[in-house]
Amino acid sequence: MIRTWKLGKSYGSKPAVVGLDLDVKPGEIYGLVGPDGAGKTTTIRLLCGALRPTAGSVEIAGVAMDRNPELARRHLGYLSQHFSLYDDLTVEENLQFFAEVRGLSPRAWRERSEEILAFVGLEPFAGRLAGQLSGGMKQKLSLAAALVAQPGVLLLDEPTTGVDPLTRQDFWRLIIRLVGEERITVLLSTPYMDEATRCTRVGFLREGRLVMEGTPRSLRQLLAGRVMELTGAPGEVIHRVLSQTTGVLSVQRFGDRLHLLLDQRYRQEAVEKITRGVEAEGGQMVYLGEVEPLLEDVFIALSEGFL
Repeated sequence: MIRTWKLGKSYGSKPAVVGLDLDVKPGEIYGLVGPDGAGKTTTIRLLCGALRPTAGSVEIAGVAMDRNPELARRHLGYLSQHFSLYDDLTVEENLQFFAEVRGLSPRAWRERSEEILAFVGLEPFAGRLAGQLSGGMKQKLSLAAALVAQPGVLLLDEPTTGVDPLTRQDFWRLIIRLVGEERITVLLSTPYMDEATRCTRVGFLREGRLVMEGTPRSLRQLLAGRVMELTGAPGEVIHRVLSQTTGVLSVQRFGDRLHLLLDQRYRQEAVEKITRGVEAEGGQMVYLGEVEPLLEDVFIALSEGFL
């Protein structure tokens, strides 16, 4: 449903996307992750035709974006990072506007609008001005507008940024239902690794390049045996010992726990040195043991060049 070949975009001499090859199958949820400035938003704008590539090509549902952009866009629904609908129109009027822009007849858009508003839970608010909606309701309205023309491909650019955890959960229930019930193909960018774990496959972008791709499970397996969890006190002693221990590549905090990424060559030596060092400095080691890697661990390892 989404294919790119050596896709690239540069701004002057600065590359934003470099040699990107994607192949997203029908019914997949494909997640793009990466640090700020990695090229996620640029990639999505290239896919929907909002930007012209400086190299390569894009194909949506078998239609080349450069040869037949209007036909390619008929297969697309797009939700940008920021709310971009009309505050002074009601929920229903916004849907009517986007449906008519996409060529739906009055009868067709009315039936589809009722169906979509019920699907996203906004049916009771059809007459409310969009500017009076909460942040989460605005995201649901944006999703409804993207779906009104029944696209086969949905592009979502950080769709849940800035909304509360409960709204994020509701939004993801809608996405999973869409894929299951309407077989829509979804490509999204997200800064949240718990969202990335819900994706069928994840692609990691760094400096505009796709450096790693796979299922969440296969990506976590890349760090099998290399991540240890540590709890102890006081924090300053723990961090001082870790900073002085050869083989500790990175340290990440998860609540009251630390995740240590270890160099396999120094694993046993590092474990012994940490244990002795914390005790020698008057600290208390509560737990130090191997744990299953999280996608966050993989993200950090890739970002810092340890994979």
